[in-house]
Amino acid sequence: MTTSDDRATTFHRLHASGCFVMPNPWDAGSARALEQMGFKALATTSAGFAWTLGRADNQVTLDQVLEHLRAVAAAVKVPVNADFEGGFAVDPTHVAANVKLAAATGIAGLSIEDSTRDELHPLFEFDLAVERVRAARRAIDESGTGIVLTGRSEGFVVGRPDIDETIRRLRAYAEAGADCLYAPRIGTVEQVAAVVAAVSPKPVNLLINAPFMTVAEAADLGVRRISVGGTLARTAWAGFLEAAQEIADAGTFSRFQGLPNVDALLRDR
Repeated sequence: MTTSDDRATTFHRLHASGCFVMPNPWDAGSARALEQMGFKALATTSAGFAWTLGRADNQVTLDQVLEHLRAVAAAVKVPVNADFEGGFAVDPTHVAANVKLAAATGIAGLSIEDSTRDELHPLFEFDLAVERVRAARRAIDESGTGIVLTGRSEGFVVGRPDIDETIRRLRAYAEAGADCLYAPRIGTVEQVAAVVAAVSPKPVNLLINAPFMTVAEAADLGVRRISVGGTLARTAWAGFLEAAQEIADAGTFSRFQGLPNVDALLRDR
């Protein structure tokens, strides 16, 4: 197994040029399957993991996430980026402490987002949001792990789809030490191009959770990294629910054909 330092170095190198897809497994098995398909890096999904525990997104604990990160990172040799939500704290000092815990799990990167989970005030106040990213940067530097820090602005997720404010925040996160910038749910060529131009030369992660853009088109716009969030997990849930519903409603099993040999896929070679 490669060391976490080696994977952090590899992960930084992936961000230096070109465009790579970093799909999101939800457990160790799906991570191993994606690695065998040749993906050069993977990312956890807070939603996909929560669903494995029978919970909705953002309803898991820090300890549960840390255990999940250790399991996924140990299952594969490629770099793993952690969806670390908001750092499981509000105060920057506490964010820093939690980032150090995450950095010790074997991951090669993590993201810190600016969503508060408060419907009336869904984004952290600007200065606090920046200080939280700065604290995460400091924690990573003190950990000596060299993992990649991604700064996320969640305006398009939480009902504040203001591209100018999103760009203002991403620029500030870059200045505060984020290695990569991410605005999930931007969904037009113009928005993607604007974000890439605004934070250049820092790399940009693009979420593709609907067929609005291809990898080649994203690369042409200057996107460096693509993730899919919980969408692969939702795809798996769709197949499971459809098959189960057919059994419940019709008592038939038509979807039980053409299925993959999962044992063969995951068997140690």
